[in-house]
Amino acid sequence: MLARLAPAIFVLLWSTGWVVAKYAAVYADPLTFLVLRYTLAIVLFILFCVATGAKWPKSWTMAGHAVVSGMFLHGLYLASVWWAIGEGVPAGISGIIAGLQPLMTAVAAAFVIDERLSMQQKLGLVLGFFGIALAVLPKVLAIDTGATPIHLLPVIVNVLGMAAVTYGTLYQKRHLQSGDIRSTAALQYLGALIVTIPLALMLEDLHVTWNLQIVLSLAWSVLGLSMGAIALLLYLIRRGQVSRAASLIYLVPPLAAVQAWILFGEALTLPMIIGTVIAVAGVYLTNRKPQA
Repeated sequence: MLARLAPAIFVLLWSTGWVVAKYAAVYADPLTFLVLRYTLAIVLFILFCVATGAKWPKSWTMAGHAVVSGMFLHGLYLASVWWAIGEGVPAGISGIIAGLQPLMTAVAAAFVIDERLSMQQKLGLVLGFFGIALAVLPKVLAIDTGATPIHLLPVIVNVLGMAAVTYGTLYQKRHLQSGDIRSTAALQYLGALIVTIPLALMLEDLHVTWNLQIVLSLAWSVLGLSMGAIALLLYLIRRGQVSRAASLIYLVPPLAAVQAWILFGEALTLPMIIGTVIAVAGVYLTNRKPQA
């Protein structure tokens, strides 16, 4: 049952991350917020591990792999995305840029872990990328009347974040195929914290306006995203091809864009709608079982 529901639950949870980032940026510096998020996630995961009898890595090497994967999978990735959103990249567009990850993962997986894709899966990934490009380029270039121009540097940083999570996903697949997911996640957030604290100290004033909104945003970020969504992602990576698991990210942009439209009034343009429909078709081809 979990194997069937996990992809849908993961996409639903993960799509809220861009909305939370946009919402939290009103009350806190983005990297400072992430430091709080990772700290709470570490504490809760450790308590969860103790309460459920989770097994910790048997060697320092395995523990080190978990920390390093977290530096890329969470630390550099979310620091890039949240900083970019804080600098003005719309939440819906940032979610759409995430569509670069599946194609990056598929290309890199062939060289890093010798993962081979069928022609159907390759077609699905290319189709998904084309859909994402159709959705995001008019907005970035501001060539349609419903678009708001955005600066190039935050967009580039956002793309670099996709490269970081791509490497983190492959590193996870290569070095962390065994071990308890619960303790692995705790160590990964330690790695994320190691990366994020220096960035927050260098780039921000560590500003946080404490109110109900920021508390609720923090609670959802920790429980819904850092614990729920990430646990499902690690589960999906272990069960199958990293390219197939990464292709689920193509389903995130339409949900993130709709949520941003409802909550923040961000434009939901025709290219975005058409592009995400094409991207969904690409995910279907990538994940559909080949005919015997």
